[in-house]
Amino acid sequence: MRLLKVATCNLNQWAMEFDSNLNNIKESIIRAKQAGAVIRLGPELEISGYGCEDHFLELDTVSHSWECLKELLLGDWTDGILCSFGMPVIKGSERYNCQVMCMNRKIIMIRAKMWLANDGNYRELRWFTAWKQKDQLEEFQLPSDVSEALLQKTVPFGYGFMQFLDTAVAAEICEELFTPIPPHTELALNGVEVFMNASGSHHQLRKLDLRIRAFIGATNTRGGVYMYSNHQGCDGGRLYYDGCACVVVNGEVVAQGSQFSLKDVEVVVAQIDLDAVASLRGSISSFQEQASCKRSVSSVDVPYKLCQPFNLQMSLSSPLKEIKYHSPEEEIAFGPGCWLWDYLRRSGASGFLLPLSGGADSSSVAGIVGCMCQLVLKEIANGDEQVKADAVRIGHYTDGQFPTDSKEFAKRIFYTVYMGTENSSDATRSRAKLLADEIGSWHLDVSIDTVVSAFLSLFQTLTGKRPLYKVDGGSNIENLGLQNIQARIRMVLAFMLASLLPWVHSKPGFYLVLGSSNVDEGLRGYLTKYDCSSADINPIGSISKQDLRIFLRWAATHLGFSSLAEIEAAPPTAELEPIRSNYSQLDEVDMGMTYEELSVYGRLRKIFRCGPVSMFKNLCFGWGSKLSPSEVADKVKHFFKYYSINRHKMTVLTPSYHAESYSPEDNRFDLRQFLYNSRWPYQFRKIDELVNELSASKGASTSNGVGIVAAGSVDPKAGL
Repeated sequence: MRLLKVATCNLNQWAMEFDSNLNNIKESIIRAKQAGAVIRLGPELEISGYGCEDHFLELDTVSHSWECLKELLLGDWTDGILCSFGMPVIKGSERYNCQVMCMNRKIIMIRAKMWLANDGNYRELRWFTAWKQKDQLEEFQLPSDVSEALLQKTVPFGYGFMQFLDTAVAAEICEELFTPIPPHTELALNGVEVFMNASGSHHQLRKLDLRIRAFIGATNTRGGVYMYSNHQGCDGGRLYYDGCACVVVNGEVVAQGSQFSLKDVEVVVAQIDLDAVASLRGSISSFQEQASCKRSVSSVDVPYKLCQPFNLQMSLSSPLKEIKYHSPEEEIAFGPGCWLWDYLRRSGASGFLLPLSGGADSSSVAGIVGCMCQLVLKEIANGDEQVKADAVRIGHYTDGQFPTDSKEFAKRIFYTVYMGTENSSDATRSRAKLLADEIGSWHLDVSIDTVVSAFLSLFQTLTGKRPLYKVDGGSNIENLGLQNIQARIRMVLAFMLASLLPWVHSKPGFYLVLGSSNVDEGLRGYLTKYDCSSADINPIGSISKQDLRIFLRWAATHLGFSSLAEIEAAPPTAELEPIRSNYSQLDEVDMGMTYEELSVYGRLRKIFRCGPVSMFKNLCFGWGSKLSPSEVADKVKHFFKYYSINRHKMTVLTPSYHAESYSPEDNRFDLRQFLYNSRWPYQFRKIDELVNELSASKGASTSNGVGIVAAGSVDPKAGL
């Protein structure tokens, strides 16, 4: 037997915050050593933080990373343990994303990332160069101060593995695992038994299983130990890195960390028998044959042993009976909840303020804040001193007191305000109050009618005219203007309250205003520019209406906010127009499409990269049994018309938690123009031509085909 104990970790790093990052790294090493591990793996770019973005272009960021690494190597942190540290490194004129392998106060080698993440939310090619010299390791001259301190002038740099006396270990950095020909394929044929994947992977709904399947697949047919480390938390931007550090052996998960947590450091330890890896590989004839004619990969000889012989005092890690996956409802509760906590404790704010309308979206945000408060209380009960210290500071507890009840804590850090008008209903007002009571927020109920009336009087004085609602005989322009003034007054009032209410209550600091527009409304542009969708941050801006409704039903039971069930059941309405006996404003009527249809359009537009013509063709397959080609064409045209008219609103969209793969967020994820010809003359003409062709071909069937939309779907409301 060759017994090996390894440790990987989730670290809550903060971009450019070198002190706390270094402390988290040291704490993870302490815990790894206490557990008896001889390998410690940290996340990608853990020293600087992954989300430094254009700060990576500053020489200071690289210099500070070297300074932190030097501090780790001058101490006893790496004594007797192989540590992989992530940091940026400049070699010659190029900047590389690297894992620095260290042991016994020396750098063994520097592994540069070869395949950079450069799609979706990632822009690594903006800051780093991909390492392309795969045939041999090169010598790297260490910075002079590091060289003098370590008494080490050069180290191997590039792509290769470490050959210890009793096993071989290599790094595979994040994106490299997901490439068509990942490095672990040839590394395994070269005898590497332990793979260390340092990652910076963000949360996205329903994504974790794809990641875990990749780990399992990496070692299922070729054997090996696959270690995965990740960031966990908000490191300063829209992304939440969702941890889930784990260890996989021969295709089976033997250790798994949490996906969502308020902890700054979580270490996952596993003990394995490397002879099990050798045994599996020896039993696979095709592996043996391919290994006999492999391309050789460069290596660095390391004169140390990592393994221990057979020892009954060291128990082996068994495969987990069940891999932990959260449901989408739990992901919506815990992911944004943890993200909000990180943002709150690091921003210097004293709490949150939410315009609470009693509708599904703002109530979802309130429920997530309530969940955050419950998570804080749970971690305090579990003995997390850092969470306790942050909660005491933010909640302004004195005389040794600290939070012991989530509702009491919410009362200190969470303001909700119902800003009603003559168009508001008693139902939404009462639902908002009931939910605020269940969560524990400090709740206000105010009327903004006098402010609206003052603006309209001013307008009448300036123009001699007073606009009317459509139900009272006004035009569409008047109707829209009257709705927008209500919405924008709410935004102004929300920010005023957020800045002054702490002063009213003799509290220091300020409150962060929370937005509550969902991803579908953003995609369609069904929101007023600079209304309550404009806030400091938005935890649901990348979550669909359908998923939010599922979350509301779940939260009513599992979070104890029972009023959310009634809120979910109510038809969505903006309540910006007068209610009449024969008229009540409804979101889906206003939009001219359902939220279910919007999800389909969003996925086709972003995930499947469909323009108007491609979307029409695919929806003819998906919806053809219920709708004629002409009806499908009308729906597609209607969507693209209003999507393009309102695209400009995405340029000022409140920074939102990223959760959905079809988010229209303009800042970095969905990069498109914001000035369109909303008539789409060429594309719509092509659609019309296709409709005419299909109408002329009565025998052509569009209802039984299989397109991108869910196969066999007969309901135009069905999502993908």
